[in-house]
Amino acid sequence: MIKIPSFAGSRFVILGLRKSGLATAACLKRSGAEFILWDDKESARDKALQAGYEVKNPMTVNLSGYSALVLSPGIPLTYPTPHPVVVKCRNNGIPIVGENDLLFQACPDATYIGITGTNGKSTTTALIAHILESSGRNVQVGGNLGTPSLALKPLGSDGFYVLETSSFQLDLMNENLFKVAIILNITPDHFDRHGDMNGYIAAKHKIINVSAAQTLIIGIDEPETQSLAQEAKRQPNLHVEEISINQRVNRGVILKNGFLVACNKKKTERILNMSEAPRLPGAHNAQNACAAYAACKAIGLSDAEIISGIKSFPGLAHRQQLVDEMNGVRFINDSKATNADAASKALGCYKNIYWIVGGKPKVGGLDGLESFMPSIRHAFLIGVAAKDFAKWLDGKCAYTQSGTMDMAVKQAAEMAWKENLPGATVLLSPACASFDQFSGFEERGDKFVSFVKDLKDKSSS
Repeated sequence: MIKIPSFAGSRFVILGLRKSGLATAACLKRSGAEFILWDDKESARDKALQAGYEVKNPMTVNLSGYSALVLSPGIPLTYPTPHPVVVKCRNNGIPIVGENDLLFQACPDATYIGITGTNGKSTTTALIAHILESSGRNVQVGGNLGTPSLALKPLGSDGFYVLETSSFQLDLMNENLFKVAIILNITPDHFDRHGDMNGYIAAKHKIINVSAAQTLIIGIDEPETQSLAQEAKRQPNLHVEEISINQRVNRGVILKNGFLVACNKKKTERILNMSEAPRLPGAHNAQNACAAYAACKAIGLSDAEIISGIKSFPGLAHRQQLVDEMNGVRFINDSKATNADAASKALGCYKNIYWIVGGKPKVGGLDGLESFMPSIRHAFLIGVAAKDFAKWLDGKCAYTQSGTMDMAVKQAAEMAWKENLPGATVLLSPACASFDQFSGFEERGDKFVSFVKDLKDKSSS
């Protein structure tokens, strides 16, 4: 397990006691450090107390002599207002850090690959890790994807950390750790934490600023990322690889006529027919594969190793996950589509869609999805967004106010079976956050899978 011996005897504040905060506490305890923990939610504090930790409100403590505040990424650092403990630490000259910085201090000799972007970063992270693992490399994968960084295993110079890195985590990073940094795309999201598009772009841009990257891989299919790519090319000692699903690049990897194609100024070379990677459907997954190919080439893998890994990739839970197929109808779990742009990726992959949509809405709602409406047979609305989404869908698509996931799955399945259309797909792609009815997109997706299983059990009994 990860520990940092140089922290022995030092004092820390840990703010935020979900997975990342508790993993930080366990690491600091192993390191011989002293620390206090706090979370504004009583239930989280109770869980920490049960684990034997000292829970104390930092606002009541003299923080003189404390080494750092380790802040969980879900807690505001700046916008809309910094947490009071953040303000107190700043006023006392106490550094504010995140878990990725501590991981790098513990394991500085490993190779770090960081992946960010509005959409696709989880799939790309998992795909890179799979390619490395299937080629026999020593890999740990996590960060924003499931396992907190400080709950990973320690690695040395032969190891690779593949870390999904959110804009919230980037805000907290100061160390120069990523040898390979990836920005997949940037579309509007998380304005509640970054204020506006400029603030969001600035957070994503930080993956370059905090990177000792020898290679930056960047998607150039949006104006915002095109601008970042041009800026990056002016930085000395930084090799920039561009990726695209709709245009040629001078140096990088693109999708062309269904193939991954490697480009440089002198030639292009077909790498892989994406039809041979069935768990990576759609152009958006081709973009993820472009990034994974470029990243793995940058750290020395052969084409054969990379191609084999892409072909054998099993897919990612909650991201266009094929749950089952019953009576000619596919059931697809795309719970991780927490905004309209993410949902558009799945909506573009299927026809005759029975769409389960809704939850806690993001800025912009369903705007931008107009062109996908002809593929949708019927929408089934859930969560607090249902009323507003009904207004948006009116005149564009037939819909039912289902309210809850179990009802939506039942109604969608019954309609799909009754209409018996070719390629019929019951698609959970909510275009919303999950926190109105669920603890996260994972629980939302798991519930969908459970309700589909219930349907199958009933149909076979």
